[in-house]
Amino acid sequence: TGMAALDAAGLLRTDEDGHTKPITASLDHALDVVGTIYRAGTFDAETGEVITPPIPRPGWHVNYIGTLPDGWDAYVVEPLRPSRVFA
Repeated sequence: TGMAALDAAGLLRTDEDGHTKPITASLDHALDVVGTIYRAGTFDAETGEVITPPIPRPGWHVNYIGTLPDGWDAYVVEPLRPSRVFA
């Protein structure tokens, strides 16, 4: 899973309340956890009723700037039309 990959890369910390959270920034990296990305669904403009539900795209997504942790290069994607931009 994505959290397991973050843990293996040393990018998780446990806060004083015992919650495990990603380390989103340091002197050598920045991390933006996106999670699941969805293809837009369609909705009735008047009622808000779902006509076509959103469809999850495969994978668990993060934006990352810095030297990639070991083994992450196999998962790098560079979409033509990104769902979320991280600079």
